[in-house]
Parts: sequence; structure tokens; C-alpha cells
Amino acid sequence: MESKTARMTVLVDPIKKQAFEQLCASQDLTPSQVLRQLMRDYMESFGVDYSTKSRIGKKQVEEEAS
Repeated sequence: MESKTARMTVLVDPIKKQAFEQLCASQDLTPSQVLRQLMRDYMESFGVDYSTKSRIGKKQVEEEAS
């Protein structure tokens, strides 16, 4: 889990925002949780590594692949 946070402002039309918030709530997730996961998945799909990624988990995957 990240130790520090930074604010990101996203502009979206009110109807999409409301629908997104309702969908998140129906899955017992916050919009922030969903957006953070979306960002992780997007970066991973392009092979982007980021410093908060678990080094232990990555090492385990590499060892299991060997």
C-alpha cells in the first residue's frame, strides 16, 4: 500500500460521476479504490513499473517462473 498520497482532479460530467459512484457503492468500493486499481492495471498493461509496487511479490513471481 502506498505510504503517501497525492491529489488528482478529474473533470467528468455529473451524470457519469453519479453512475460511477453508485456502481462503486454497489460493489462496496470507493471511487478512489477503483481508480487506483484502474491506474495500476493500465500501467501494467504498458509495462510501466512504479516505485510503490511490492518488491517481494515481484521477486516471488520471478522465482516461480524460473
